[in-house]
Amino acid sequence: MFVLTVDQRDSRNDVDRVAPLLADLADRALLRPFERTAGDEVQAVADDPAAVVDVALDLVRRGHWSIGIGIGEVEQPLPDQTRAGRGPAFEAARAAVDRAKKAPGAVAVEAPNADTALDADTALTLIALVIARRSPQGQAAVDLMERGLTQSEAATELGISKQAVSQRLAAAGWHADGPGRRLATRLLERADR
Repeated sequence: MFVLTVDQRDSRNDVDRVAPLLADLADRALLRPFERTAGDEVQAVADDPAAVVDVALDLVRRGHWSIGIGIGEVEQPLPDQTRAGRGPAFEAARAAVDRAKKAPGAVAVEAPNADTALDADTALTLIALVIARRSPQGQAAVDLMERGLTQSEAATELGISKQAVSQRLAAAGWHADGPGRRLATRLLERADR
């Protein structure tokens, strides 16, 4: 089981970003949806490692968030409210978010098996760094590719040449994005065994 604990960075000097985030993430495939737990922190429960990777990297892309992923058992049955949950995965998520606040990719993973947690943490950090360093133009090109457009269609949409789209995608690390997500998903799945 996966618990995501997400904390807004520098919230004392910024607007409260929790309410818009909760609205944006409401339709995600999670066992228990994101819910404000305290102040500028939200928490969710998931059983699908691919959904965890997608949410974590979406949060990285948005900036403003430290993302902790805890892996392990949760007390069953899960309560209706995420914040009422208990168990080792919740404790691991707390430790992970505290570590994520100082991590280069703003994401951290904690699990009972330290080696598999470290592998998943490393994979997520690497792809998070790629995503965090994208220019707005590179992200716009990636967004169009993720919607299923061809490079030619993306070029038309962006009003640039196909070669310029290709250059933006290369600079954005787009070709590493899919494989990186798949690797992180496999490693999270392994850490959850």
